[in-house]
Parts: sequence; structure tokens; C-alpha cells
Amino acid sequence: MARKYFGTDGIRGLVNGYKLTPELALKVGMATGLTFRRGDHRHRVVIGKDTRRSGYMIENALTAGFTAVGMDVFLLGPMPTPAVAMLTRSMRADLGVMISASHNPFEDNGIKLFRPDGYKLSDRVEEDIEQLIDSDLLPRLAQGREIGRAKRIEEARTRYVEYAKRTLPRNADFTGLRVVLDCANGAAYKVAPEALWELGAEVFPIGVDPDGFNINDKCGSTSPELLTHKVRELRADIGIALDGDADRVLIVNEKGEEVDGDQLMAAIATLWHERGQLSGGGIAATVMSNLGLERYLNSMDLKLDRAKVGDRYVLESMRANGFNVGGEQSGHIILSDFTTTGDGLVAALQLLQMVRSKGKPVSEVCLNFEKVPQLLQNIKFQGGKPLQDKLVKQLIREGEERLGEHGALLIRESGTEPLIRIMGQGDDEALVARIVREISEAIRKAA
Repeated sequence: MARKYFGTDGIRGLVNGYKLTPELALKVGMATGLTFRRGDHRHRVVIGKDTRRSGYMIENALTAGFTAVGMDVFLLGPMPTPAVAMLTRSMRADLGVMISASHNPFEDNGIKLFRPDGYKLSDRVEEDIEQLIDSDLLPRLAQGREIGRAKRIEEARTRYVEYAKRTLPRNADFTGLRVVLDCANGAAYKVAPEALWELGAEVFPIGVDPDGFNINDKCGSTSPELLTHKVRELRADIGIALDGDADRVLIVNEKGEEVDGDQLMAAIATLWHERGQLSGGGIAATVMSNLGLERYLNSMDLKLDRAKVGDRYVLESMRANGFNVGGEQSGHIILSDFTTTGDGLVAALQLLQMVRSKGKPVSEVCLNFEKVPQLLQNIKFQGGKPLQDKLVKQLIREGEERLGEHGALLIRESGTEPLIRIMGQGDDEALVARIVREISEAIRKAA
């Protein structure tokens, strides 16, 4: 069933565009609040946000919606998405909300929703909420003393920093490690530097001066050029780049080379397997992950289960298979011993602990397999059904046959941006490039 508002990671779109307006945020607050009003207790919802200017507007609209249906609102201010998930659980809230468009530019924003246990909503629950949004909610609004109230929680930042530090051994000490930290001018611009400093690291922060408009702007995990330059300039031991809401991470090693989520998962899985801590005999990733990762895991008799793109689908695979490690090549790393969603800071802390305990540089800790050549192209998509075009379908089918067992193709519409994503990978780099180019040209003509 095609959904009207929700994509692969909540609701996301251009602020005051066709998809995300104050009116919709108000209705999302009312509809979601009604969905999670279960029992006679005083219901509560926690709301965090990143640093986009539009966050004020959406926060107020959501607050009005939740209080209108009788929920008390606890406002966290700028806070990473995984912090919202954690605080939803620890504060025994009935619902958690993160206002963010993650790695998108500041013009966009979004609404991510968490259940009381800190997990994201299922497709079915999102479909129920969509039906409520488009219904007459007026008869179901709270009256008189039942109307909710709102208050700000000042200690939220400290609680998350302490939580992140507790994922490490009690004696963890990063003294002597030189860390360049890029917070993307986003949600973690205060908590991430604090956590690393308190653990003893020498921190060189960048991307920590948000102005409401510079989130993800030439910084963060999607634009690591500045981070790479700083690591080399300062001769740092590691560079850490978070995205706008800090649920993903990209690493730069001491040589200034990028380390993606696949290599980071391989490093964590290897160590945990050696220590008998890896559950389920494998890890979960997505259809986007490199074939090199799968071959590497298979060499250790570990399996890789591929889920649909989206960290909540990775988490579904983890829970179904009993895995405690999963993630995406983009840097969403889920370590379910600690978190219920991707957490860029926690993943980075685990890597730093590996570097310290092994006494090896990041370049050695995070180089476990050789990547299979992989090519990704994004094509702007403004409507129509180019993927249903006869020639496009034929080229995709032929491309899959030409790659066979030595490669893979994935062509899909993005669930968060108006793009069609084309990913090809295989041992024959020239063949992959040719197939991707042919399909891209056909899609552009059909779009």
C-alpha cells in the first residue's frame, strides 16, 4: 500500500512545501498522540530536534497537537536522534519524537517517531496514523483539565553523555588520542565534544557553530572533505563525522582515508566474534552493502543478512536473526546491546576503544576486506514512473544477467529525497560502470 506521508524514515520533505507544513505537524501530533494513548495514566511524549531554523515551528505545532489530545510534552531541545530514543525509554514516555531531516539540507525537515521501548514505528502503525491524520479529529480532542502541558528538560544533554560513556568499559580512557570531530552543525554539536573530552581525548571540534541554516553545509558525514583536511593538517589519530541528527557516522583514519559503515561493521563484528560477544552468527546490513563485506564475513563462517534500505529494516532483521550488530554502508550503525537505533557517537566510541585496546592505528583496525568496485548515481526525480519504462526494465534485467554471481544491481526511488538511486557493484569495474551509465541514461529520458 502506497503511503501518503511516511517514507523510509518517518515524514520528511521541504518545509512549507507539499509534504511538511505546520498544519501537518499539528495533525501528526494529534493522530500519533491518539494512537499511543493507552490506559488511564497521564501520557507523556518527549520531543528532540536538530538545529534547523524550522525546528521551532514544527516543535510548536507538534506540541499543540499532542497537548490537544491530552499528552504532556517534554521538550529536549537540540539532541541526537538516538538520545531521543534512549530518553523515551528512560523517562517512561509513551512516545518519542525527533524533528530532523538527518543529512538533508536545512530547507528540509522531518518527523521521526519512536515507540515507548525506543524502537521506530512499524509500517502498519504508520499506516494507522496516516488514516487518522486524514480523519475528523475534532470530536476526539481533550477537554478542560485533560488538556496536556509542556515543559523543557534541562538535564537531557548530561543524561545522554553519561549513557554514551557507559557503553564503554569502566576503565576506558582516551588520553593521548587526537580526535577531529565534525558535528555537521547539527544535533550533537554539544554532546559529542563533551563525551569525548570527558573520556580524556584531545578534541578538535568543527561543525559546532549552528546558525539554523548551516546544518550539513559542506560538513558532516556527507561532506567529509574538511574533516579529511583537518586530520592531515593536525596529524590526528582519527576523524569522526556525524550527520545532522547524529544517527550515522563516517570515520577518517590517520592517513586521511575514509572508512565507511561497511568497514566499521566489519571491525566491530571481527572483535566481538573473537571475544564471543557476537550474537546470531552474523550481522545485518542492507542491499547497498559491499559484496566484499559479505565475502569477508563468509570467510569467518559468519552470515550477512541483507534488509531493505533504512535502519529500522536493518533492526527488524537483527531482531529476527538474533544479531547484535547491524547497519548501513552510509554509517547507520546499530549495536543492539546498547541502542535501539543508529547511534553515530556510540559507534565511534566503540571504535576508539578498539584502537586503544589493540594499540593499532585506525587504518589497521578498519581494513578487514577489499571492497568490490561499487558505483552509485542519483538522478533527480520529479514525478512519473520512469522505472516502469519498458527500456529501463529491459536494461535492468540485462544488467543483472551480465553481472551474474559476480555483482549486483539496485535501482530504487529514495524514501527521503526526490531521487532515483542506482547502485551497481561487481568484480569487473568497467562492466559495472557501463551498465550503470546505460540505465541512468534510459531513466533520464523516461523521467
